[in-house]
Amino acid sequence: MDPANFDAAEQLPPVNPLRIENPALIPAARYYDEAFYRLECERLWPNVWQMACRLEQIPNVGDWIEYSNVGKSVIIVRTKDGIKAHQNHCRHRGVPLAGGQGNAEGKSAHGNCAKSGFICPFHGWRWNMEGECTFVYGRHLFDEELLDKDELALRPVRVETWGGCAFINHNPDAPSLRESLGPVLDRLEARGMSKLRSEWWFATVLPANWKVAMEAFMEGYHVMKTHPQLQHAQPSLYNSRYGNETGGLGPTVNPNASARQNVCEALDSMELLSAGMAGLVHGKEVEIARQFEHAELPEDPQVAMMTWYGMVCEAITKQLRERGEDVPDLVQVMQEHPVEAVEYLFPHYFLLTYFTSMSSYRIRPLGPESCLFEIWSLTHFPEGQEPEPVRESTVLPFDSQDFPMIPRQDYSNIPIQQKGLHSEGLDVLRLSKEREGLISNYQRLIDGYIAGAEGERLAAANRKLGGNFDGPILDLELE
Repeated sequence: MDPANFDAAEQLPPVNPLRIENPALIPAARYYDEAFYRLECERLWPNVWQMACRLEQIPNVGDWIEYSNVGKSVIIVRTKDGIKAHQNHCRHRGVPLAGGQGNAEGKSAHGNCAKSGFICPFHGWRWNMEGECTFVYGRHLFDEELLDKDELALRPVRVETWGGCAFINHNPDAPSLRESLGPVLDRLEARGMSKLRSEWWFATVLPANWKVAMEAFMEGYHVMKTHPQLQHAQPSLYNSRYGNETGGLGPTVNPNASARQNVCEALDSMELLSAGMAGLVHGKEVEIARQFEHAELPEDPQVAMMTWYGMVCEAITKQLRERGEDVPDLVQVMQEHPVEAVEYLFPHYFLLTYFTSMSSYRIRPLGPESCLFEIWSLTHFPEGQEPEPVRESTVLPFDSQDFPMIPRQDYSNIPIQQKGLHSEGLDVLRLSKEREGLISNYQRLIDGYIAGAEGERLAAANRKLGGNFDGPILDLELE
């Protein structure tokens, strides 16, 4: 049964034996059960917007890249009229026209078809970048009714662009990308998302379910133990958010410390984030912030830090613009378009942001207990000084010391958590209703897709996930 053609009036939705009943309790088998994984492949992935490529990977007319996920391969190509996407199969006997190796090795096939088009490696049939069949070898050998022009055209895949990326959806009737993801797109775009360029792109295969990998970044509650260097650099921030016995957020600075001490904590934290994640806090931003290490500030610690961050944001905006970078006005954008430290674009893409640069992550399933995990470091460059596009990922073992420190620390947990999920007696995972709500909200939205909920209701639930990092369990109104 094709999920894109599912008709709730004619067919009953599939039975989901691992459906979430209590939002704070997630059945452990959802992370390894093969039947549940098949439900995701059949009901979730064909109906959601997937980040297929960065547009800088296909800068010229005719440039293409293959995107594959859960057995479906798509060609994303830049044509004279914009970005198009085609199902990656020859209309003769189904051989992939481009790439066709899937994503198991972490590599994306790419090239340019402006001169030769797409040529089937089996019998030499050809298609142009628009998807029109331009050559059938031995045409006289076929009955003419088998060679109808429309039938031979490559099957289109719905594609939309946003934030410097192309997103595809196999369901032509699904709500649009903007309808599905909502105002978080505007908030991120206000930070210059579409103008960012890749510095580097790493990939690895993790021996874990794709949701385990995603959920490792859905809360900051793990920082104290997993990233102790961040906790030690700025303990007042993390302790007030996660360790306060009163349950409140508490101050974001140490009220007993001087403004100078709080500034030093903040700078040390930025240095660690920069060294550990690159794009999250870029080195050029830390360099500018360091100029204000000894700034004169009000005595009140909270007022002092607000003043200091304002000075730093103004200076980053001014100095990067003077270098020719088209960065947003940070003070204005932080006031008018606030975002969380991590913003998720359901189901498999998320962004980490602080000042003007970002880190972005994409995770694709390779099976019930394996996934492809990719990280980009994104920043601005002066016009005309952009680097050559990063067209291929650097694939590393997940335990490679070449990864930045922060993902390396996360990778130390994810594979062993996957093993622990098989432990006898571990039936459910228990979530904090206040800080781990995004995990529950994500999982219950997946259940909505499996159940065949109406597209507008799914989109409305999806929009609630914007800004939900470290957030509470929500009523998604999918019942």
